[in-house]
Amino acid sequence: MTDLLRQHAEQQYAEELAELAKTDVRQRPPNWKLSPWATAVYILGGKLENGFVVTPKYIGSRRLVEVAIATLATDRALLLLGVPGTAKTWLSEHLAAAIAGDSTLLIQGTAGTAEESIRYGWNYARLLAEGPSEKALVPSPVMLAMREGRLARVEELTRIPADVQDTLITILSEKTLPIPELDSEVQAVKGFNVIATANNRDKGVNELSSALRRRFNTVVLPLPATLDEEVDIVRRRVESLGRALELPTEPPALEEIRRIVTIFRELRGGVTSDGKTRLKSPSGTLSTAEAISVVNNGMALAAHFGDGRLHAGDVAAGLLGAIIKDPLQDKLVWQEYLETVAKERRDWKDLYRACKELQD
Repeated sequence: MTDLLRQHAEQQYAEELAELAKTDVRQRPPNWKLSPWATAVYILGGKLENGFVVTPKYIGSRRLVEVAIATLATDRALLLLGVPGTAKTWLSEHLAAAIAGDSTLLIQGTAGTAEESIRYGWNYARLLAEGPSEKALVPSPVMLAMREGRLARVEELTRIPADVQDTLITILSEKTLPIPELDSEVQAVKGFNVIATANNRDKGVNELSSALRRRFNTVVLPLPATLDEEVDIVRRRVESLGRALELPTEPPALEEIRRIVTIFRELRGGVTSDGKTRLKSPSGTLSTAEAISVVNNGMALAAHFGDGRLHAGDVAAGLLGAIIKDPLQDKLVWQEYLETVAKERRDWKDLYRACKELQD
C-alpha cells in the first residue's frame, strides 16, 4: 500500500486507465490518451469486452458528462458550475487524468491569486543576474499545458479577482500566451484546453466578464437527483477514503449512511421526504461532500474510540458540526428538526438521543 495520503487520479486508477487504453480502438483527438468514448466509460464506469470492470467515478447524468467531454474535444474551454459538493473538482481531476494522463497542472483560485499564476513568473535571482531570458522564466500550469498539449485546471475561477480572470481571454481565444519581455509567445499545441470550476453560491463571487464567459461552455452539475443515488455516492467515496486512510473499522452500514443523507436532503429541501412537514433550512449547503465528511469522521471515532462499527453516537458530532454554521439561526433549525422529525421516527431513537446529549 502506498504511503501517500492522497494519490492523483492517474495514480490511483492507473490499472483502469491502462486497460481502457489497450482496448480503446476509437478515434482519439490529438494528444488525447483515450477516445471520448473511453473517457466516458472511465468516468461513468462500465464493463469492457475483455471482462474488466471499470468503477464509476461520477454518478449522475450521462449526458452531462458526454457534453463535458465533447466540449474538451473542441476549441471551447469547459466551466463546471454548481453548488458546493456537486463533485466539480472530482470530475475535473478525472477528466484531466483520462484525457491528458496528468491532473496536476492546477491553479487553485483564491482572492490572492495573481496574474503570474495564470501567465508566468520569474526567477528573480536569475532575472537580476542575467536579465529576462527563457532560463529565468517560471512557467505557469497553463503555459506548461499549452506547450505540451495537455489540460490545465483552474479551481474556483470566480474566487479569482476579475482583472486576473481576464488574463485567460487571450489564451482561450487566440490560443497564444504573449511574453513581451522576451519578444516571443507560446502557442498552444493541439490537445490543450482548460477545465475551470466555479461555485454559484459562493459569497463575494467575482462574476465572469461576458467576454470570458463566451470562451467557456458551461455545464451545470446538479445535486444527486434521488436519495438512493446520493447514498451510493457517499458509500463509494467513504469506502475509498477509508482504505486510503487505513481506518481499522468495518465499512459503514448502509442504513447509517441513509439516515445522514436523509437528514441532509430534508434540511436542504425544506421538507420531509414524505412531503408532510415543512422545515426551515440552515445557512450551510449540506452537500454530498459534507455527508461524506460526516461519515468519515464517524468511522474514525468508531475505529479509535469505539468497537469498530459505526453507531449513532459516532455520527452525532459530525452532524452537529456540518449543520450548525451559524450558532444562533442554525441551532434553532437543528433543534426543531430533532423534535419534530427525528424524535417521531421509531428507528431513529438512538440518533435522537445521541444528538440531544451533545446539545444538552
